[in-house]
Amino acid sequence: MTADCRIAILDDYQHAAPISADWSRLDGGVSLDFIDQPLAGLPLDEQAAVLADYDGLVAMRERMPFPAALLHRLPRLRLLVTTGPRNRAIDLAACASAGVTVCATRSDPLLAAEQAWTLLMALAKDVVGNDAHLRAGRWQTGLGRSLRGATLGLIGLGRLGAQMAHFAHAFGLSPIAWSPNLTDERCAPHRVQRVSFDTLIETADVVSLHLVPSPATIGLLSEPQLRRMKADALLVSTSRGELLDEAALVRVLQSGHLAGAALDVFATEPLPVDSPLRSAPRTLLSPHVGYVSRENYRTYYSDAVEDIIAWRAGNPVRRLA
Repeated sequence: MTADCRIAILDDYQHAAPISADWSRLDGGVSLDFIDQPLAGLPLDEQAAVLADYDGLVAMRERMPFPAALLHRLPRLRLLVTTGPRNRAIDLAACASAGVTVCATRSDPLLAAEQAWTLLMALAKDVVGNDAHLRAGRWQTGLGRSLRGATLGLIGLGRLGAQMAHFAHAFGLSPIAWSPNLTDERCAPHRVQRVSFDTLIETADVVSLHLVPSPATIGLLSEPQLRRMKADALLVSTSRGELLDEAALVRVLQSGHLAGAALDVFATEPLPVDSPLRSAPRTLLSPHVGYVSRENYRTYYSDAVEDIIAWRAGNPVRRLA
């Protein structure tokens, strides 16, 4: 059978998509291309040149934005699947206007909390530094720090922030939290104390970001706020890069303030090779893998196959637009 439907699976950096689902479930009328190079940084015309011949696209989370300006350059596009249940990088109204069906997939809602806690522990115990020193022939070159009894400041208490609070209790930390609309009723089931933003950044031993960006929260942690944190505080950022002023963080770290920062998200991704964060002191950097696991990818891509099959049958599932 000659393929009458072309589908591209985008941003498969890890070459994981082909082995994460049974793509043979798609009939011979579908042809697949797996694209492993990032397209997000290219001019719109170049993006359109790569994608113009596809009827459907499978996007990996928010790695690739789909604004109206790009969608207008893709007249053949009829299906856009996003891995995960939502995607702020897709203009849903423009998709609806252009007749593009948008479908989602399921996801492990708490996976990013595992990454945040891993980064926190690795930063506090200097896991990376100890490993490097040991391999270089040195032994016990520095001091880690105890977390029991410390205060964990959670900026955001949604599902991920709440899971972090549960981790904190298990490890003996006292969680406090702030977000623009947080209430005592929301805090109570998780045994979290609601505090003001000022109190959180000035008293927490560890500050962990778990907010969705909005006009009120973009750039929330800029230089004045970072300098008001304890001099020996730790910062963990696994939410969105827009919440943190990266240039300010570099300056603050270079000045000797803050004991360390662990980041899994960045304002520009992939992180540019000339980013000052790559050489900033006391940093632990991770390439936005908070949602990455073999199990989660199996869910993403298996659901993407189901989305394509259902759409071709005229009955789209998990539809966003």
